[in-house]
Amino acid sequence: MNPMSVPEPLAPTLVTTARELRDAVRTARAAGRSIGLVPTMGALHEGHLSLVQAARAECGFTVVTIFVNPTQFGPHEDFNKYPRTLESDLDALASCHADLVFAPARDDVYPAGCSTAVEPPLVARRWEGECRPAHFRGVATVVLKLFNLARADAAFFGQKDYQQATVIRQMVRDLNVPINVRVCPTVREADGLAMSSRNRYLSAEQRVQAVAISRSLRRAAQMAARGERQVATLVDAVRGILADARIERIDYVAVVDPETLEPVTALAGPAVMLIAAHVGGTRLIDNWKI
Repeated sequence: MNPMSVPEPLAPTLVTTARELRDAVRTARAAGRSIGLVPTMGALHEGHLSLVQAARAECGFTVVTIFVNPTQFGPHEDFNKYPRTLESDLDALASCHADLVFAPARDDVYPAGCSTAVEPPLVARRWEGECRPAHFRGVATVVLKLFNLARADAAFFGQKDYQQATVIRQMVRDLNVPINVRVCPTVREADGLAMSSRNRYLSAEQRVQAVAISRSLRRAAQMAARGERQVATLVDAVRGILADARIERIDYVAVVDPETLEPVTALAGPAVMLIAAHVGGTRLIDNWKI
């Protein structure tokens, strides 16, 4: 007797216009389902899928957006190179039972003549804000647009982009946006590297180098757990591990207040260590609560 075949998971409904998105959300609400939103730029990995799973656990209807947002890229960044993998993304989302995918064209998000943007909050000023001056203006603008389009009850973001999540939470508070922002744990490869769509840019040799980023963060956390309180000592240890891995271009290594993201010089309570570094031509970020 042949074993019964397991049916393929149903693909999520794909919509590309704001009207289709609103209609689908309206129908779900009429059926008594709460709405969870997972904003992404596609090129999905297990980190993204963990956000979908968190949304499904909390909400009755999960919307995933896939849009490579041009306004958050600088003039010499990787907007044109950024991977567009919609077909494989839809397969991945079917496996974790997302309900709806919104994959708009640029003109659907930024219609002709669009000139309004969100000025990001003060927590956007340092770190990524200094290295990528227009980045958080673009992030805040597109996220608010997606919030307005989806009218979700909760939105799900990853801790890997710690400053981004902090910017969005502050924007929601400042502008009285009626949505709950959930920040979910960073998902890592078996060797500790934080999952990122940009990891696919790395060569085999660079992939080995990149593990030093998470290894250095873990080392700093261990030092803090054993009583080290001087931030300069922790930063020196991190930079030493990165140097040993021949990661020489470092945008920042900082220990910051978890709410304000202002730098601290000595540990007197919870803090977050932030790193941005270049491995070959690929810029990677990571963080660790200490």
